This record gives sequence, structure tokens and C-alpha cells, in this order.
Amino acid sequence: MNATHQEQELRAAAAAIGRRRFLTVTGAAAALAFATNLPGTAQAAEADARTAITEDPFTLGVASGDPLPGSVVLWTRLAPKPYEPGNGLPEARIPVSWEVAHDRRFSRIARRGTVTAHPEFNHTVHVDVAGLAFDRVYYYRFRAGRWISPVGRTRTAPAPGARLSDVKLAAVSCQAYHDGYFTAYKHLADEDLDVVFHLGDYLYEYAVNSAGGARAYTDRVLPDLYNRETVTLEDYRLRYALYKSDPDLMAAHAAHPFVVTWDDHETENNYADETPEDEGPSDAFLIRRAAAYRAYWENQPLRSPQQPSGPDMQLYRRLKFGRHAQFDILDTRQYRSNQAYGDGSDIPGTESEDPTRTMTGETQERWLIDGWRKSNALWNVVPQQVTFSQRKLDLNPVAKVSMDSWDGYPASRARVLAGAEAARIENLVVLTGDVHVSYAFDIKKDWDDPNSPTRGVEFVTTSISSGKDGADKPSTWDTYTQANPHLKWFNGRRGYYTLTLGREQARADFKTVNAVTTQGAPITTAASFVTEAGNPGLKQV
Repeated sequence: MNATHQEQELRAAAAAIGRRRFLTVTGAAAALAFATNLPGTAQAAEADARTAITEDPFTLGVASGDPLPGSVVLWTRLAPKPYEPGNGLPEARIPVSWEVAHDRRFSRIARRGTVTAHPEFNHTVHVDVAGLAFDRVYYYRFRAGRWISPVGRTRTAPAPGARLSDVKLAAVSCQAYHDGYFTAYKHLADEDLDVVFHLGDYLYEYAVNSAGGARAYTDRVLPDLYNRETVTLEDYRLRYALYKSDPDLMAAHAAHPFVVTWDDHETENNYADETPEDEGPSDAFLIRRAAAYRAYWENQPLRSPQQPSGPDMQLYRRLKFGRHAQFDILDTRQYRSNQAYGDGSDIPGTESEDPTRTMTGETQERWLIDGWRKSNALWNVVPQQVTFSQRKLDLNPVAKVSMDSWDGYPASRARVLAGAEAARIENLVVLTGDVHVSYAFDIKKDWDDPNSPTRGVEFVTTSISSGKDGADKPSTWDTYTQANPHLKWFNGRRGYYTLTLGREQARADFKTVNAVTTQGAPITTAASFVTEAGNPGLKQV
């Protein structure tokens, strides 16, 4: 590359990155690929799909997401060879046709069209289908060359202002491939749901050995390229291929629309904004973050407003289901202050209690509270990542708390709760993942006074597989339940919960499997709780 051309590229990178300032010339050059390598700049030729695709390209299934009234996003990725860089396809644009129908046999077509799978986006496809009916089940599929994808089922959101009898959702989180099978997803696919919220750690950056870790494969050998940590764009793309090739995950995506948000492992464990886990140079980390964010968008059913620019991606967004439920999906990783006292547990102190510290960033915090002020929903639901309620970790007079959760950002949490109270939000429900166990909390005005008013409830979903099989009562069960009177449920098995938001109450059903290191475990409803509309507080049923 000549010096003049390099200067032009560096200026283009700086313009594209915007507020991010890379600290070295090398960093800016490396970021260039994520800022400008978009369709239209590479001038890729269009391939004849009939000759370019000689094997089934739909090995990673189909997905839908972010339902709006009359609209939903459809997703697939062309990957005849999913475990190889480039998916086994030429560096060419490939036309993909799609259909949405009222019935599974596609005898009544609602919408159809053609979209391009671009090599710059690793031949992923995002279709924002508009003009559909409100609150309606649809079926969809794709075609590339002579190949037809599996059929997916999705559902649009209700009409604006609609008054509903209920909305039924599920919450899932934390699916470490190397820790076990995604058995819970097989059961989730059979649920009758309006939508699924994925609350983070869709994949893990850690190495996966040839036997798939705890899966202990004897019928296959995974390529060596998975036996390393994800760092580059190619690494992250290949890791999504590994995860999305799981049949149980594919079944869940094909059965329900997903609304996704990330936590840390989609990029790197416990990072905070521009600060990596090891607190090394931010310029190198932002290059990695740009790769991770781009691969995340490519491999999820997200709309174009979520498409990243360099290391930035606006993932927080709002969905409404009539006047029944407003969902404010948060990003508690990209904008947060660095964890106080390191990333682990510690007693609260002046650093963690600094009133300027933020979990969401000022802009997102203001967006959330302003959205509450304008809300006319019966239920105001906040899908997010890390434990929101106070969670003391020991029985000492001043207990340790997690510095990675909202306990490490108490001023930020207090501002959010004050905003909810000022907006007169009566039915606040927080959905959480991250910790690989199930919790059910009352959200208290004063965490240290059990008789303090309850301001809302929090349901924490356990992991799909992270942590391996788990136990009904983890070793910390006695301590946590005694130290936190507002903690009404604690279980350490794998699974998910369903949440039915009715007119008079919300009901959560915690569902668990007893093993993920072996296949075929049955699903059990381990506990159920309700909270009444207008009278927050959990009661076990």
C-alpha cells in the first residue's frame, strides 16, 4: 500500500469511527476494515446461485426477531461449509429469495421478495418484512439456487394501543457450548410464546476443543480452529457458526421471534466500555470489539439501525405490545464505567459508590426514563443483563457484593429507580441473565429494610448450559437466602423461565433440566411466582 493511499484510508477510518479515537496509526488502519468494508465498496460480482452453491447452504437454520406491529426481521446465513472461513462460498453476491405465508404449507403467501447475501457480511441475510397484519402468526422460508431453507414460525406485535388479555414470553441466557448441550432450547421450541428475550452471552470467546468440551463428542471431531480464543472477525464468525449449528438452538429460533441483547462474552469476559478484562490498551481492544460487534449484528435478527459503525453499536431499543407491555431493552456493557475494585466481589466503598459512576451511560439512562414518562403500558419490562437487585454475598455486617452487577453501580441504580418512581411506573419488571442461576427478587425502595415498599420485581433466568449441570441448591444457597430477605427464589439448575403478563397479574414459571452434559433431559417446572398488577411483590404459587 502506498503512503498516499494509506493516508486516505486512515482519514476514512477516523471519519467513520466518529467519537472513538484510536490511539495509534496501527489501530486506525486495523479498524478500517470494520468501518468501510461494506457492500458497495468491495465491488463483489454477483454469482449464479445455481452454480455457486453445490451443497445445502442453510446449515445454520433460520431466525426471526424484533417484532413490530405488522413487521418482523427474518435472518439466515448461507454456509454450505459452516466450519470453514468464508462458509465454502465465493467472494460474490448471491441472490436469496424469501417468502412469508399464512400457513406452514405456503399455500397463502403474504409477502415475498429477493435480497442479496453479501460477502462483506459473511453471506448473512436480514430482511425487514413490512406490511403484515398485527399480532399474527406467520411462516417463512428462504431459497438460494435449488436449495430451500427450513421453515420458520414467527409472530408480529399487536397494533399500537391494542388492549390484550396477555403476552407470554420466555427469557434465556448464557449458552456456553463447551459446558454442555442446549437441551433447554429443545423444550423451549415446544412452548406457546409470543416472543423470546435473549439476555446475553449468546456465545463464549473461550476455546472449544475437538470433543466439544463437556459434550464429549465421540461421533465427530471439531476443527482445531475452534480450540483458541476468539479475537478476529473471522474467529467470531466461525464461533457463531459452531453455536448456530446446534439443532436445539436452531429449533428454538425457528419456533419463535427472538429479541436479543448482549452481555460480555460475545466480546470478552467482564469488559467495560473501552476497558478490556486485563485493563490493557484500549486501542487494541476496540479493534477486537469492532470485530465482535460486527459478527454479532451479522448473526442476529436485527434491523439496520443496529448495524455497527466500527466499535460502536446502538443495541438498546424499545418494543411495544399494544398498551399491555413496553419492553426497554438495555445494553449494560458498552457504556458502563469500569468496575470498581476490579471485576470480582468486594465490600462497597467510595469508589463503587461514586455518584458519577454509570451502568448505562448518561444517554441511555435518559432514554430509559424519558420512555417511562411517555409510557401508557400496563407492564413496563426491562430486559437487561446483570443482577439488578441488591445481592449480598455473605453474612458480614458489611457484606461483599458483585462489582460487575448493579451492586457495583448503586448510584446508577438509584437514579433509574427514582426515574421509575417519578414516572409513576407501577408495574416494573426487570428481566436478567448472567449469573447461571435462577433468582426471583422483590425490588425494594430500601434494600436493607424488608418492610420497605416494593417498587417492582426481578426475574433472573439461569443459563442454558453455562456452569454445566448445576444443582437445585448451590453451595451459596443458605447464605444468599439469609442475607437477602427480598430474594424469594434461588435455584442452580439449567433452563429458562416463561413469563405471562396478564391483565391482573404476571406469572413466572421457572423451568429446569437436571443435566446438560448428557442429552435428553426432561423439563420440569421447578417453581412459579405471581405479582399483582398495581401491587408489586412476589408470591409463590
